[in-house]
Amino acid sequence: MTNADELKSSGLKATLPRIKILEIFQRAAQRHMTAEDVFKVLLVDGSDIGLATVYRVLMQFEQAGILSRNHFESGKSVFELNEGQHHDHLVCLDCGHVEEFFDAQIEARQRAVAIERGFALQEHSLALYAHCTRKNCPHRPSK
Repeated sequence: MTNADELKSSGLKATLPRIKILEIFQRAAQRHMTAEDVFKVLLVDGSDIGLATVYRVLMQFEQAGILSRNHFESGKSVFELNEGQHHDHLVCLDCGHVEEFFDAQIEARQRAVAIERGFALQEHSLALYAHCTRKNCPHRPSK
C-alpha cells in the first residue's frame, strides 16, 4: 500500500505535507519524535512546511490512528507510528531517549492487579523513567 493509499484508507486526503510527514516517521531511525523534531527534519530536507502545519498533521494522524501520542516527563507530546502492537517505554532522564520494550510478566501482573481490585483492564500505558548507566551511551549529549 502506498502512503497516499494509507492516508486515504484512514479518511485523510493525500496532501504533500501529510505524505512527507508520514515518510519521516516511516524512515526515521528515531521512533519517538516531537513536532519540533519533525519540523527540523523537514527543514533539513528543504521542505516549505511550517511548524503549525506539522502540529495540525500530527493531530490528524493521531485522530486517524496512524500515530500514537505519549506525554513523557519533558512535557512535550512525543509521537510514534501506531503499528498496532502494545509496548511500554523506558525514558532516559538525562537525554530524553525513549526505548520501547515488551515484557509478558509485567503485562500479566498488571492484569492481575486490576482483577484483584475489581477492574477489567481495557488499556494502559507504562513509562519507566531512569538515568542511563551505560558508559558509552550514544544518546548522551556531549558536554
